[in-house]
Amino acid sequence: MFRKMRRFKQQLEEEECREVLRQQKRGVLSLLGDGGYPYGIPMNHWYSEEDGTIYFHSAKEGHKLDAIKACDKVSFCVYDEGWRKPGEWALNIRSVVVFGRISLVTDEAKAREIGTALVRKFTDDEAYLEKELKHALPRVQCLALVPEHITGKLVNES
Repeated sequence: MFRKMRRFKQQLEEEECREVLRQQKRGVLSLLGDGGYPYGIPMNHWYSEEDGTIYFHSAKEGHKLDAIKACDKVSFCVYDEGWRKPGEWALNIRSVVVFGRISLVTDEAKAREIGTALVRKFTDDEAYLEKELKHALPRVQCLALVPEHITGKLVNES
């Protein structure tokens, strides 16, 4: 069902794909939007190693949720900041593309776990975390992307 990578020599191993998903703070979630147009939006995410699911937070209404309700198939692209080999100008960048199905998280305890993990990805400030959980979490819709296919590659920009 999913295509094999054309440039297979650049393909990342599965564990390296998971590492990029764990370490990077944001990516682009792509959905089928209004009128059949692609709709890609930058999103903060949390990759749960426990269940292999990618979690997001969102507003409780809007274009993104309408698109999800119409079609739950999505892709999510994440890439790292890259690095240069000594003496070279070109960046080496690892990118990961996830194909899967996304759904709304309805369990309040799970939403709290997701909210906590997302905040901790950016700060260890416990007072800020508690403030967010108390004031922002009730206004948030959490989302769960269950991967069906993950692929990644290393690209040299030269």
